[in-house]
Amino acid sequence: MPSRLALARRRLATARRPRVVVGDHPTMTIEWDVPVEVRDGTVLRVNVFRPTGDAAVPALLSAHPYGKDAIPARSRTGRRLNAQFRLFPQPETIHLSDLTSWEAPDPAFWVAHGYAVVNADLRGAGTSDGVGTLFSAQEADDHHDLVEWVGTRPWCTGKVGLDGVSYLAISQYRVAATRPPHLAAMCPWEGFSDLYRDFARPGGVREDGFSIIWSAATRRAARVRGNLRREVVRRPERDDWYVERTPDLERIEVPMLVCASFSDHSLHTRGSFEAFRRSGSSARWLTTHRGGKWSRYYSAEASEERLRFFDHVLKGADNGWDRRPPVRIRVHERGDRPVDVVDADAWPPRDLDVTTLHLDAATGGIDEGPPRAAAAPLRLPQGRRRFRWSIPRDLDVVGPMALTLSIVAEDATDANLFVAVRKLHHGREVHFEGSYGFAGDVVTRGWQRLAHRALDEELSTPLQPVHRHDRVEPLPPGEVVPVHVALLPHATRFRAGDELVVELRGRWLFPRNPLFGQFPAGYRRSPPARVTVHTGGATASTLRLGVRTIG
Repeated sequence: MPSRLALARRRLATARRPRVVVGDHPTMTIEWDVPVEVRDGTVLRVNVFRPTGDAAVPALLSAHPYGKDAIPARSRTGRRLNAQFRLFPQPETIHLSDLTSWEAPDPAFWVAHGYAVVNADLRGAGTSDGVGTLFSAQEADDHHDLVEWVGTRPWCTGKVGLDGVSYLAISQYRVAATRPPHLAAMCPWEGFSDLYRDFARPGGVREDGFSIIWSAATRRAARVRGNLRREVVRRPERDDWYVERTPDLERIEVPMLVCASFSDHSLHTRGSFEAFRRSGSSARWLTTHRGGKWSRYYSAEASEERLRFFDHVLKGADNGWDRRPPVRIRVHERGDRPVDVVDADAWPPRDLDVTTLHLDAATGGIDEGPPRAAAAPLRLPQGRRRFRWSIPRDLDVVGPMALTLSIVAEDATDANLFVAVRKLHHGREVHFEGSYGFAGDVVTRGWQRLAHRALDEELSTPLQPVHRHDRVEPLPPGEVVPVHVALLPHATRFRAGDELVVELRGRWLFPRNPLFGQFPAGYRRSPPARVTVHTGGATASTLRLGVRTIG
């Protein structure tokens, strides 16, 4: 990992002077706090930014609970920044205008390119009336009515697109599933799609970091019903409460450009890929990156990519977008900058060589051939166990990975297992950009509560086990049971002689120290347990992954 001093310096430098440049907005027509009455009579309010004149243009809508008016232009200095820009470092400088709301499209860019931008306060947020419920059907109905209001304005062509990051992406899934007649395109830029599996309890393991802070901050920013954190704590299984807050991705039909980040494994990565994989849209594209969440979204490259998509879908521009392959994968060898950009016709790419490797408890190795039977004890939560694969040739490892472990519980009926996949080059670990501005991240990771072993057979694939999480199956003492661990998507280049290391442990990978840790990420550590990992013979433990040889 980068030294603690280097990580602390990065955090402190960001706190003092975030890498954000705020510019003035050009001349445009602006309407503040326009009232919109939704179907139950509640009044929501929106800000509208559009080109001057009477010509009708397509519109981009974003809706969120953070307060649409918290923009630099409305601060005393005209340059106020959201506090998160100071908390979470970005690897590149962010350029945005003084009209840009939190994680929303920049009106200055889009109005200059012939679009209206509408930024809405959801029910209970900002200047909108009522009391909201996060991730709810009510929220989706309100969003639906906002789409229809925008699409019927005289300044709109009738074509509405959705755009935005994080919650502004998450909210798109449910409204798109309601199929508003004027919704013509959507661009969810890093947004989880399953509250339980992606965020609250990945692998069945409770998130005890960001969810606490986000839940409290959102309750302060908006009038919302319920306490999200309290519900997460009291609901260890994926019950109806979670299901009701999960969008029906298969009902989405409009064209969509999904951004899925390899650098946000603790929040949005899995759900973004699921949105692309399971959407019912016949016209969908996927783009990936491993950079900073906001520096990437507001970058010139990403803005131009989204512009080409919206120009093609909302304006009918013949700009070649329809001939672009569905998937664009940025491959990373280290850090946040890609070493290659590869196009594919599917995710995961169909040309991958899907390989099953075998863990060997006797040697600590990972090999292509099955080893003789052996066992490796592991004491949780303090202990850890590593298995190493020496990379035989230059290759890219792309997609999700599936780890299957043959486990015997010696003295417990349940435990939490954390899996890290690390990359070593000449014996030294290589690091990548990760969640919450953390520059010392691993290749990928997975979580698994051992008593949540039942798989959802309809959603699972050979490279991606998906667990039901709807019941507890205590580990039978002394019996070998298969445990499947889903390792999150990535695209990583390895050179011949590098090592891919699979690490098993019973607690989170990084400290939560706000200076040199992955603050605020944190997960509930395993209760004390002694388990044994069996390899070889009839009790094999395997790693299944997709590879592509370079050259």
